Amino acid sequence: MSASTLRPGRVRTAVPLLLLCALTACSDRATPVAPAAIEPASLTRGAPPALFPATARRLVTGLQGAFGSTVGPGGALFVAEPAAGRIARIDPQTGAVTTFASGLPANPGVGGGVFDVAFIGSTAYALVTLVTPEVGGSGVDGIYRVDGPNSFTIVADIGAFNRANPPETDFFVPTGVLFALEPYRGGFLVTDGHLNRVLYVSRGGEISVVRAFNNIVPTGLDVSGETVYMAEAGPLPHLPADGKVVAFGPKSTTATEIASGARLAVDVEFGRGRTLFALSQGVWAGVAPGTPALPNTGALMRVNGDGTVTTIIDGLDRPVSLEIINNTAYVVTLGGEIWVIDDIAGPPFGGN
Repeated sequence: MSASTLRPGRVRTAVPLLLLCALTACSDRATPVAPAAIEPASLTRGAPPALFPATARRLVTGLQGAFGSTVGPGGALFVAEPAAGRIARIDPQTGAVTTFASGLPANPGVGGGVFDVAFIGSTAYALVTLVTPEVGGSGVDGIYRVDGPNSFTIVADIGAFNRANPPETDFFVPTGVLFALEPYRGGFLVTDGHLNRVLYVSRGGEISVVRAFNNIVPTGLDVSGETVYMAEAGPLPHLPADGKVVAFGPKSTTATEIASGARLAVDVEFGRGRTLFALSQGVWAGVAPGTPALPNTGALMRVNGDGTVTTIIDGLDRPVSLEIINNTAYVVTLGGEIWVIDDIAGPPFGGN
């Protein structure tokens, strides 16, 4: 299938969440606040933990089009900066920012570049997307191994794989829009928010389709054992009911819904006590496919055992990535900030 054969009226999933305007838009940022809500239960369906109010503070500003993140060697945060072709290293205690790697392909005109970063052992890998000639770039969409501060090796050309193996769902970017990178079974899982599927990529560069979906817009990932937990932003107009967390294993044939209600869900992450958190980017701006949520409408949510979600803190400005260290969440925003949310779980999983 080629882009020219598509019927424009059927195209529902465009470049998710990133346009140049999303990378550079400025707005007043409200301080996130914790609502007066009970703490949700953990996924074990046991008694809900005690209430412990969450608080938020801004740790970092000035990142260039911040996107995916991970916790890497030494417990530091590593954040992708697609607009700069760079990966930043951030001290989670002080907020000090240093450049871990630079010189990765970038394509700011469409928001392309390095979208995510992951480690296997001490070796970093970068997920690069929207840098091919189809979208005005000159690079390769895929996974790059970081060999040094300015040195990289292309491990897998995912763009070429996608061209040769198009999905059954509608699309107009044949190379796809790669969203999240997650280590799994010695290789990596990669979500494609445009081609609506999850790929497995070995460290030797072999690529296969793990799960193909309808128009659900897969985004962030986390893994517990061999079970994969995935956020779904859902189709336009990104209604709360379509913002979901699902799970699947290596032998399962379908994804099981864990919870819904996280509007425009962009990430999922486990915290203490096997409690699962989802990141909602917020209320879609409704301008065009691919535009992000309205400013200051995002939220960190906790997944309940009964399939619902409870807001831990709201007022986040277009969050896109979540990491949890101990009982503290680190939220990366499209505006280049990192917000720290302390005490995300009350006793017995956190708090006093």
